[in-house]
Order: sequence, then C-alpha cells, then structure tokens
Amino acid sequence: MYRNDSACLDGFSTASADAARDATSLDAPALHALPARMDVVFIENFIGQTVIGIDSSEQDVVQPVRMNLAIGVPVLRACSTDRIEDTIDYAAVRRALHALLAAHGVRLLEALAEVVARLLIVEFGAHWVRVSLAKPAKFDDVAAVGVQIERQRGDMLNTAATPASYAALGQGLFPN
Repeated sequence: MYRNDSACLDGFSTASADAARDATSLDAPALHALPARMDVVFIENFIGQTVIGIDSSEQDVVQPVRMNLAIGVPVLRACSTDRIEDTIDYAAVRRALHALLAAHGVRLLEALAEVVARLLIVEFGAHWVRVSLAKPAKFDDVAAVGVQIERQRGDMLNTAATPASYAALGQGLFPN
C-alpha cells in the first residue's frame, strides 16, 4: 500500500509509477476528502544539513534545518499485520529527506516545506501531512525561525509541479 523501498527519489521531484497511477485513478470528489479514520506516523526533530536562505551570507553555506513531520494515512494495516510493508517506513523517509536536502535548489523555508510535503504525499502515499521546518539559532535572540504547513493528498494532485520539480525535469537528457 505504501511505498517504503530505499529508492528514495530520482532528483526528488518525479512521482513514482505507483503514485502516478494512484493519482489518475482517484475521482474528483474523493481528492479533498480525507478518510474517516487516520493514523499518524511522525518524525520529531530530524536535523539535516542544507543550503537554504535568501541572504547572500546563506547562499553558499550549509546550515542545519530541523523538521517535525506528521504523516497521516488511513488506518494502518501494520497495526494488525506487524509488517513494515503496511506502513510508512520512516527509515526510508529519513533517507529521502537527506537526499532532498542535498539537492533541492530552493531558497525559502516555505518552498522547501512544500517540496517535503509533496515528497511525503506522492512518494510515500500520505493522505495528509504537517511539515514544520525551522532554522535553529538563525538569530542570537530566538531559538528558531521557521514555517509549518499542512497539505492533503488532493492539494498535491490538483496543482502544477513546484519550481524545484521543473528544474529536475531535464536532468540527464543532454550529454556533458
């Protein structure tokens, strides 16, 4: 049901064949309706390293970002089957996040949070996500600055690709 393999992303922006097939098989009224019961897989205080920011002092410097993720899925079969294949594999999510942080190419935390939400929905089959993304100690007088977004599956399936996904579309098409 949920994608949990170690092949995290090819440039982090292309949907898997399974996700594309799921997207085309959904009917319009069901796109915005969440299942009646949802279970939440979460990752707290993930710390990754990336280049992010609009200030010139940040544009070439790797810095830490902290993420808290809540990944909503219909009632998890893993509760009764005890099989990793029936849930969101948070180890695979962690690997995908590290790959994403190494290659995203966006400047704002808001844009990065959107790319993370898209990853969780398209690649991992989430129906709802909450992404909190922060720069710890960005300023001397605050613990962190950041953004928190929530997205539903229908939000991702009805919108055009993000700018970051357009950037990855042509990768590998032309010889060096």
